[in-house]
Amino acid sequence: MSNYGRQLSEEFSKFPEISGDLEFRLHRNRQKNIQLVNGQLMSNQKSESSGLSSRAIDQGLYGFAAQPEWSFANAEKVLKQAQENLNILKSTGQGTPFRLPPSSAVVQATPLTKSKEFTETELIEKLKSFDQKILALGPEIKSRRVMVREQSFEKEVWTGLGGHGQFNYVRAHIYFVLTAEGKNGPVEVMKIFGGRGFVEDIFPTEEKMESTLQEAYKNLKEKMEGVYSKPGKHTVILDPKMAGILAHEAIGHTTEADLVKGGSVAGRYLGKEVASPLVSLVDFAHSYEGKECPVPVYFDDECMEASDTVIIKDGMLLNFMNSRETAVEFDQPATGHARAWAYNDEPLIRMRNTAILPGESTLEEMIASVDEGYYLMDHSNGQADSTSEFMFGVTMGYEIKNGKLGKALLDTTISGVAFDMLKTVSMVSKDMSWVDSGTCGKKQPMYVGMGGPAMKCQVTLGGRS
Repeated sequence: MSNYGRQLSEEFSKFPEISGDLEFRLHRNRQKNIQLVNGQLMSNQKSESSGLSSRAIDQGLYGFAAQPEWSFANAEKVLKQAQENLNILKSTGQGTPFRLPPSSAVVQATPLTKSKEFTETELIEKLKSFDQKILALGPEIKSRRVMVREQSFEKEVWTGLGGHGQFNYVRAHIYFVLTAEGKNGPVEVMKIFGGRGFVEDIFPTEEKMESTLQEAYKNLKEKMEGVYSKPGKHTVILDPKMAGILAHEAIGHTTEADLVKGGSVAGRYLGKEVASPLVSLVDFAHSYEGKECPVPVYFDDECMEASDTVIIKDGMLLNFMNSRETAVEFDQPATGHARAWAYNDEPLIRMRNTAILPGESTLEEMIASVDEGYYLMDHSNGQADSTSEFMFGVTMGYEIKNGKLGKALLDTTISGVAFDMLKTVSMVSKDMSWVDSGTCGKKQPMYVGMGGPAMKCQVTLGGRS
């Protein structure tokens, strides 16, 4: 927070309105985007959104108010307006008395700091140098894009029940896209550097840049000679990146308690077998095996202390992801899932770091076990609905024939019903990896992590006969 924000936070405890079941949040988001196309600067944007909000709660009703400027006057205004909005709702007689779990987490964040500082000119020149390295890879490359995105998020939340949390998070990624003309038309490969930190912190070393570029160039040339997948149901090995998006989109969303209330298929499966016994799925709050996850969340925007939510264990659906309210309704723990994207957004139930847990197999063993099928590695955007039916794009993969990798695949799609597909899982790798560049869309955007091991299963592929 800025000094002004700190001053406001110091004064906050003096406000007479801060009592009872009430939330107050300071919130600032910043974003930087730069894009080069074929070496030319095409966009250079910066944005900032900051403000404050309050939510008053009683009898299952919520009065919300927000203002776009940090000031003492606006703080008092939103506290008062939230209470007035709540009173209007209560006057309609809609309320239902029940007791919410106390929102009293106390968490202090580490300030955001940079290891070094790039001027805007320096950063653009570094990206142009990166672009020249791509151009030098080979004459097959017909077009190229280099993009950088940096996002930072700062929050401070208080509650009238004694909660006080601070949250600072920054991530940056460099994307590059190579395009060539293949035997069946244009082909494209995208790679991503990055993770937590400012762009100065995550900018790749020369060695890392060179190895990733060579991998991308190899993939591009393979896709130039690539083949179409055969349509229909096939045995496949899903790379950890594919398992991660499946965990998030096809399974995770169906087990968000607000969507369960809205009719998600997961509501009828609680306590039942929904997957192979090899499958366990957890939404991690902040840490896994002693290391912080891609999006470490120690408290949510209701000031509930965040802890892991075990969604599926050994194939059994055990829990939903809850807010304070749905935790009471479903008689489950409130483990810190209510998060808001911007200052003027109300908290919704959101995932944090959703992952399928690793198993006992190796990737080599899994590929060797497939007589005919596919190894699916990278994905484009996908979607799933409340029935767990999903469809994702596949942008990199290989044939598997007689237990060995064959030709590269042209872009295709996979589809299925997640809770049916999970029952076909027959092998799970012991290695696990995370994707840290994800942004989820559910009324509001939200930064998320997703991960998993490789999985052997059956899915339906698009393609050509």
